[in-house]
Amino acid sequence: MTDEIKQEERIREAIKEKNWNEIKTNDSWAVFKIMSELVDGFETLSRIGPCVSIFGSARCKPNTEHYKLAEEIAYLVTKKGFGVITGGGPGVMEAANKGAHFAGGKSVGLNIDLPFEQKPNPFIDTDKFIDFNYFFVRKVMFMKYSQGYIIIPGGFGTLDELFEAITLIQTHKLVSFPIVLVSKKYWGGLIEWIKERMLEEGKISPDDMNIFSLVDTAEEAVQVIEDFYNKYALKPNF
Repeated sequence: MTDEIKQEERIREAIKEKNWNEIKTNDSWAVFKIMSELVDGFETLSRIGPCVSIFGSARCKPNTEHYKLAEEIAYLVTKKGFGVITGGGPGVMEAANKGAHFAGGKSVGLNIDLPFEQKPNPFIDTDKFIDFNYFFVRKVMFMKYSQGYIIIPGGFGTLDELFEAITLIQTHKLVSFPIVLVSKKYWGGLIEWIKERMLEEGKISPDDMNIFSLVDTAEEAVQVIEDFYNKYALKPNF
């Protein structure tokens, strides 16, 4: 069966008429599954201590620039006393968990069930691995249990996680923890578009540009996190 046929079948299933009993049954089971994932996430992550989330592409191959960058950042930030949270899969996620693992720190993986790309990597602590079915529940865990966010070059999923954190900080639903985008070459065009369109047209405020930082190196990324906590006289073992 081709992907096009599978997609057509999914669309037909999604829009076909359902009776009240089917709707009630499906929704009730979904509620319990969502509750189960939330409880599991809260119970597991409430014990991990201060952590930094590292986001980036699942398609990044070992020995590439961004893979090595993620691994170095995770190693350095772990040596500063933070654990590392990733999406638990391959690419940048694997690299970050690997860096945390070999630095002797906490390596957390929030995996998501997907038909492709996403398989748990071997560098996650066995007691800090959670498997999710719902993207939105997984994002709750990233936002609730991170004390900083480091964004390595990635695709749509990375953008989703980045703008989730920015939006929650902008709307004061999340503490203003540091958000660091790494690679001016990669993110520079996006930042210029935000300035030239969103900011100039009044869609965001000038202060919103201070929610995130743009750097080039692993050392600079970790320094932003460290400076933030030095500013507030906090230590990562709080």
